Amino acid sequence: MATRPKASVVPFTHHAEGTGVAQQVTVGGDAGHVFDVDTYPAFGGSDSSPSPLSYVLAALSSCNQITASIVAKELGVTLGAWTFEVQGDLDTAVMVSGEQGNANFDAVTVRATVATDADEATFTQLQAETERRCPVTQLFVRSGLEYSAEWVAQPLS
Repeated sequence: MATRPKASVVPFTHHAEGTGVAQQVTVGGDAGHVFDVDTYPAFGGSDSSPSPLSYVLAALSSCNQITASIVAKELGVTLGAWTFEVQGDLDTAVMVSGEQGNANFDAVTVRATVATDADEATFTQLQAETERRCPVTQLFVRSGLEYSAEWVAQPLS
């Protein structure tokens, strides 16, 4: 396992067990969160739980929201309710049929709407800084897939 090279490094761990294509994952740490993973029948699952790809896209939206909350505090703006629409376009030919190529998503698109008191310039800065600092966004961006994000500000109610 990796070691903590500096104090700001936090290890994220989990333990997983399963049979077939289904798994139960226990997240490391004091809370002991447990979640199930399965997949669509086309991939050999029974669709009894979200697929790993669904969890990955959910991680993208939730990590953006968490990171934006940190950045918003630094910028002195208030954020309210969020909505996200996330789409990942996956060509399954490599995974399912064994064709040559990249098994990654071809493209991922994010549309985020958030209530905020930020002016236009600050909102633009919020989005840019969030995308730069969000670990999951950076996993997607650095993977080479086509990544696009549109953020829309709505007034706080």
